[in-house]
Amino acid sequence: MLEERRLEVLRAIVEDFVLSNEPVGSKALAERHALGVSPATVRNDMAALEDEGYITQPHTSAGRIPTDKGYRLFVDRLSGVKPLSRAERRAIQNFLEGAVDLDDVVLRSVRLLAQLTRQVAVVQYPSLTSSRVRHIEVVQISPGRLLIVLITDTARVEQRIVDVAEPLEEDVVAELRAVLNRALGGRRLADAAAEAATLPEGASPGLRPQLTALATVLIETLVERHEERIALAGTANLTRSALDFSDSLRMILEALEEQVVLLKLIGWAREPGTVTVRIGRETDVDALRSTAVIATSYGRGNAALGGMGVVGPKRMDYPGTMSAVWAVANYVGELLGAD
Repeated sequence: MLEERRLEVLRAIVEDFVLSNEPVGSKALAERHALGVSPATVRNDMAALEDEGYITQPHTSAGRIPTDKGYRLFVDRLSGVKPLSRAERRAIQNFLEGAVDLDDVVLRSVRLLAQLTRQVAVVQYPSLTSSRVRHIEVVQISPGRLLIVLITDTARVEQRIVDVAEPLEEDVVAELRAVLNRALGGRRLADAAAEAATLPEGASPGLRPQLTALATVLIETLVERHEERIALAGTANLTRSALDFSDSLRMILEALEEQVVLLKLIGWAREPGTVTVRIGRETDVDALRSTAVIATSYGRGNAALGGMGVVGPKRMDYPGTMSAVWAVANYVGELLGAD
C-alpha cells in the first residue's frame, strides 16, 4: 500500500495534468497544493511513485505525468461519486422530463451527457430482453380492420394492422382488449408470445376467430428480433483532445462506428447505480487504448434496462464525469422505470 502522503501527491499530479496537459514538476506541485512537505520530500515521493509505475517522465527534463496504472489507482481511491449541485440536478431533470417518447428520452440523454462531460456519449435503448408488456390497445379503424398497439414498460410502442372477417361491435372490441391485457399484461415479451399462442383455445366460439387473428399478429410482433439500438453524440469533442491520443483519431472514430464495440463498452455495469471505469488497454479494444470509458446502466431497482457512458481521453475529469454519467442514468431510470 502506498502511504497516504504519496496518494495525495498522485492525486495532485492527476488533477494538475488533467487541467494543464503539461508534465507536473515537484516545485509547482508543492506550491499549488497544501501537501505539508518540502519540494524535496515531494521529489522523493514522486521518485517512489515512478519506481512503482504510477507516474512516468515523458522527457528527461520534464516533470511527471500519470500512467494508466496511476489513473487506475486514482479512480479506485475516489470516495464514491461526488454529488452534483442542486442547480445541476434540476437542469438535468427539467431537460429530460420534457421528453415526449422513448426516442426523445434517449436522444435528449445522449446529447445532455455529451454536453455535460464534453466527451463522446453513448446511450443504449432499453434492451428488449428486459421489457414487459404494459398495455395492449385494440381499436377498430374501419369495418373488418383492427389496429393493435403493444406498449412495453420501457416505452417501446409497436403498432400492427389486423384484418378480421367482419365489422365488430364496440363491446366485442372491448372484450378482446380485456382478454389480451388479462393474459399478457406484465409478462416479459418472450413469455407473452408463448401465452398468446394459447389464447384462442380457451376463448368462446364467438371470439375465437378474432382472437386467433390478433394472437397471430401479436406473436409475430413479440418474437421479431429487433437489433439493439445505440445513440451516439459528441464525436466532435474528440478533436479538442486530439493530442492526447497516441493512436490516430481516425482509428478511434472507426471503432466508435461499430455498434458491437459500443455495446461492449457500456456493457460492464450490470447494476444501476454502479459506475465502472476502464482505462487504456482495460477497454479490450486496441483502437481505444488511448481512451478511457466511464459507463453505468439505468433501470428500475436492481433491474438494468440498458447502458450508457462516455468515451474520452485518459486525461479527463474522472470525478466530474463519473458524477454526470451517474446522474443522467439515475434520471433516465426514473423516467423509463416509472409505472
